[in-house]
Amino acid sequence: MLKKIPDYHMHTPRCNHATGTIIEYAQAAVDAGLTEIGMSDHSPMPNGFDKAWRMDESELDSFLEELETAQTQFQGQLEIKAALEVDYYVGAEDYIQYLAKYYDWDYLMGSVHFIGDWGFDNPDEASRFETCDIEKAYCDYFKLVELSAASGLFDIIGHPDLIKKFGYRPPQGSKAVFEAENTMLQAVKKVDVALEISSAGLRKPVGEIYPHESIVERAVKLNIPFAYGSDAHSPNEVGHAMAECLNLLHKYGATQISTFEKRQRHMLSFLS
Repeated sequence: MLKKIPDYHMHTPRCNHATGTIIEYAQAAVDAGLTEIGMSDHSPMPNGFDKAWRMDESELDSFLEELETAQTQFQGQLEIKAALEVDYYVGAEDYIQYLAKYYDWDYLMGSVHFIGDWGFDNPDEASRFETCDIEKAYCDYFKLVELSAASGLFDIIGHPDLIKKFGYRPPQGSKAVFEAENTMLQAVKKVDVALEISSAGLRKPVGEIYPHESIVERAVKLNIPFAYGSDAHSPNEVGHAMAECLNLLHKYGATQISTFEKRQRHMLSFLS
């Protein structure tokens, strides 16, 4: 039997594409039987990077004040972890280190949403898949995920094959993509960071958990830990498809999920 586990990926309206207060997310979690969540809104980034889709640095303090208020209100009912989802791209490392020191975070989640100047998960830019070399795009994406893990800046690597979001796939059996995935997994293993298993893809055109089964299978064989996230952008998405994600992990022999406190990972059995 599967236990309820923490949902470590959710957002607030500060990212400009989510709804709901932290109190509302917390209440939704309690109503769903959860005892722990993590608020991991899109962090600010330097030089106006992707400004329309993330909080401004001036909003960090209000985010933390709202989070601490919710922690107090739900004390004894629900643990609410302090976190950020931080975009990774080459050149952002110094700013990410600055963010890491800004607060006593429980974890930082690193995600790749851009290949160069292409916001590949933005619906307004999805048409570029029609004209690009999809195999190369996948390889470029997994290289960036590899670098994000190798940076040592993060505790969790978010939705590790997000590039499939709109259902565009590389050639079946692509050796180049398979090798890029494997190199990424080796970097994750070497640095001992967790991968996110995310139900968000089930709500997207691809209709599939992030990451796909082949990556899950290889990661479990490498003893790479996973953390669960719904990537909720509204309170009604908290805990979405948790059981489906855990069943996929268990299918390949995993029995534990990652939790975090003050950037220290602990492992929790999800089987009763």
